[in-house]
Amino acid sequence: MMFIQNMGGGFIILFIFSILYFIFWVYCLVDVIRSEFKDPNMKLIWVLILVFAQGIGPIIYLIIGNSGKKFSY
Repeated sequence: MMFIQNMGGGFIILFIFSILYFIFWVYCLVDVIRSEFKDPNMKLIWVLILVFAQGIGPIIYLIIGNSGKKFSY
């Protein structure tokens, strides 16, 4: 118990940031899986990018991932 008290606020902020990032990563992964892309291989490529480039993969997906999606109105 004393160990947790000595960690300070930095640990709590890092823990909350980690949880929020995990939720963001899962959101992007689910979005890739549920979406249809113009090129069928793009789904596999985006999943691999999200899995292996975890630090920046979701950010890259949100910036340029929508350009390859099929939109049905």
